[in-house]
Amino acid sequence: MPHDPVPASPRVVVLAGGLSHERDVSLRSGRRVAEALRSAGVDVSVHDVDADLVPALVETRPDLVWPLLHGASGEDGSVRDVLELLDVPSLGTGPRASRVAWSKPIAKTTVTRAGLATPEFVTLPQSLFRELGAGRVMDAVVAKLGLPLVVKPSRGGSALGVTLVRTAEELPGAMVACFAYGDTALIERAVEGVEVAVGVVDLDGSPVALPAVEVVTDGPYDYDARYNPGRTEYFAPARLPDDLAARAAETAVAAHQVLGLRHLSRTDLIIDADGQPWFLEVNVAPGMTETSLFPQGAEAGGHHLPTLYRRLVEAGLSGR
Repeated sequence: MPHDPVPASPRVVVLAGGLSHERDVSLRSGRRVAEALRSAGVDVSVHDVDADLVPALVETRPDLVWPLLHGASGEDGSVRDVLELLDVPSLGTGPRASRVAWSKPIAKTTVTRAGLATPEFVTLPQSLFRELGAGRVMDAVVAKLGLPLVVKPSRGGSALGVTLVRTAEELPGAMVACFAYGDTALIERAVEGVEVAVGVVDLDGSPVALPAVEVVTDGPYDYDARYNPGRTEYFAPARLPDDLAARAAETAVAAHQVLGLRHLSRTDLIIDADGQPWFLEVNVAPGMTETSLFPQGAEAGGHHLPTLYRRLVEAGLSGR
């Protein structure tokens, strides 16, 4: 079906906030994107996810909604389901593909079937530890996967509840930290190598990778390291040979396509000493703060952020 022409000054509602553990990050992302869009001639308002949202959308009927919500409800597809119910166009991945990407075990299984490499893992609910005995289950995990391990909630972002486990004695504490943010843990074999994040933009139906951003920290790349300047050093573009940079880009684009993502995404990878990119997870609503990886990759690729964000809005409005 033909789409209406894109208005000269489209009316866009940026959704930011919500009630997840990542609320503060979402608010910062929303403010920065709104400022960039305004400078590009877009009529922008920022709205929280609260009891006033549905009436406001019904009354104002914006041209487009850009969900910049991180964590539960923002990335699990549920808010996007509501937008579809209201027949309000939104930027980004649709609700069904969002649900697949939001679940790290399902996303990892999906990309593996498409031939991408991902670290071996198990997914265990907290209830299983109580029923079978935590000690026995953890012994089995270490015997099967070895050490070091990474423990993380099976859903969620911003590295909340994520721990690098180098000894068996560290595993119980890592499980406690993980279960503070979700009732199911993903435990995967830790891969040593260069940690990179690769953004993908899909402006005309053909996804294109942004330059990889390399992440170097003074410890684990946890929540504090991600959002408080000083603890982490970024290299954009990543310090990779051309062939490895190309492999990282191909992996991110393949994940974007296999998972059915749209408009923008960010894939997190580890590139090992043999040059193999390992898929860790994908984000359908990447952070857009001053230290976030997606905008760093965009700028490294020569994009002017206000122009890029407006082009993403136009892609959403045109139905591409």
